[in-house]
Amino acid sequence: MSPLALTLVLVSAFAHAAWNLLAKTAGSGAQFVWLTALAGTILYLPPAAVALAYAPGSFSPTALLFMAVSGALHAAYFVLLQRAYRNGDLSLVYPLARGTGPLLATAAAIALLGERPSAIALLGGAMIVLAVLSLAGSASGSGLSTRAGVLYALLTGTCIAAYTLWDKQAVAAQGLSPIVYYWGTMLANAAVLTPLAAARRDAVARVWREYRRQVLGVAVLSPLAYVLVLFALAIAPVYYVAPAREVSILIGAVLGAQVLSEGDTGRRLLAAGGIVLGVVALALG
Repeated sequence: MSPLALTLVLVSAFAHAAWNLLAKTAGSGAQFVWLTALAGTILYLPPAAVALAYAPGSFSPTALLFMAVSGALHAAYFVLLQRAYRNGDLSLVYPLARGTGPLLATAAAIALLGERPSAIALLGGAMIVLAVLSLAGSASGSGLSTRAGVLYALLTGTCIAAYTLWDKQAVAAQGLSPIVYYWGTMLANAAVLTPLAAARRDAVARVWREYRRQVLGVAVLSPLAYVLVLFALAIAPVYYVAPAREVSILIGAVLGAQVLSEGDTGRRLLAAGGIVLGVVALALG
């Protein structure tokens, strides 16, 4: 991976862990997701307009299709993630979701895109599997709520793999501007969830009153984190970018342990560290 791509991914990792901390403290659902998507669409309209005017990339009706599908995948991802956080700790849910995503993305990149990682990368994938199983196993004896958090985290990881592969095609094969593309994705995300928000306007108003700081924080940091990843995807293979960005796993686990004072700290930090070592092996491979 080039130094530029690695820098983009590492900055993205810190921003990603930070917005997940904010999302966890909100503990809301689809209304929170809709508000963050709407706020992000508004806040990032100026840079998207500049990018559209000066560096739009290849923009066509096909681009609209890519944005619409990505918006639906991201809507599912955010809603599932909020449900996972409602039932599980940050230091449990975050590593599970982020560890499952690159593993599935790498497998799909091999099967569908013809990418060929090395033996070291495959060993890294095995390390991620073991660490994920350790985290999931630690929750097996917990309550029903925690087990639901594990299930939603794994479903979230599946969405991560799906939109990573889809968006790779959009910014690389289709040549779309990452800024313009993700702005369109946020707009589609908000559009998908608008019927739910309209049906529960009182709940939307309550979430805005109680979690305005989290809404605005996620609206700024989430698009920033992902646009940086899209720029990295435009210049580096999926099986480098998707794993390397998962250094945020360790950051998220530390935030959960230190900021939120979550339990089972030793096991979760050890498993998160194992996932990070696995993704480093994937990146080196």
